[in-house]
Amino acid sequence: MGAFIGRRKSNPGKATQPKNNDNKDMWFDAGVNLTNKRLLSDLEGVLARAHDAGVERMLVIATNEQESQQAINLCEQYPGRLVATVGVHPHDASEVSENYVDILEELARHPSVVAIGECGLDFNRNYSPAADQQQVFTQQVLLANRLGLPLYLHERDAQQQQLEILNQHCAEHTVCLSHCFTGGPEQAQAYIKRGHWFGLTGWLCDERRNKELLEALQLLPRDKVVIETDAPFLLPRNIKPRPKMNEPSLLPFVGEGLAEGWSTALEEVAQVTLDNSTRLFNLAELRG
Repeated sequence: MGAFIGRRKSNPGKATQPKNNDNKDMWFDAGVNLTNKRLLSDLEGVLARAHDAGVERMLVIATNEQESQQAINLCEQYPGRLVATVGVHPHDASEVSENYVDILEELARHPSVVAIGECGLDFNRNYSPAADQQQVFTQQVLLANRLGLPLYLHERDAQQQQLEILNQHCAEHTVCLSHCFTGGPEQAQAYIKRGHWFGLTGWLCDERRNKELLEALQLLPRDKVVIETDAPFLLPRNIKPRPKMNEPSLLPFVGEGLAEGWSTALEEVAQVTLDNSTRLFNLAELRG
């Protein structure tokens, strides 16, 4: 097992956990940006509060070559608690090194690495030119094919183009997770047709912009849904009092939003999403 993170008393004014979140050791955060300096500056506290909330394990998202190495370093620091992705986000596509594919492939062979990504296309902000995004994304699809790892996908305003690349290059055996899915029924159906998994975040809990996602929720196959905080981003709006920052300890609030959407118990959501994460990322096979 990994290093034990001792239980700490809650901070004054810290948001309480959702009702009925009495069961521990039953949540998996399928996406946290733990290399982000806001979380990294209080790493022990972040992990201790996650432990107190029953979030025993989590996946560290990488978005470039450097973060991929940092994510692995964190996994080595906390074996048994953390797993990681390695990959290049579309925002970083124009900044890759000449041999980035070789670097990612070497990193991806680390036993704590469970997916390739966060990768994909983002034509909303276009921090990298579309051609660079498409080339770097395609190379990562091919890498996932070779290594037999799932693709941890990012997509914004680029579903058609992403589907074209996946349909052309993604092997039948390569599993795809649509990370931070926020779309409506039409977008969901297009991914369901390809057999995608879906990562749901605090977007579920945002009454200002979750209407389409709630409509799509009934279409998503329950055996292919995982939940993630995407911390420190996407703070759930169903938390009172409202904390300053999102972190893995708040994952049960995402679970609460999903429980409401599914009209089921919070405990069932915890168990289903934990089981799904275990299958998707082969967690039972990890060496800790």
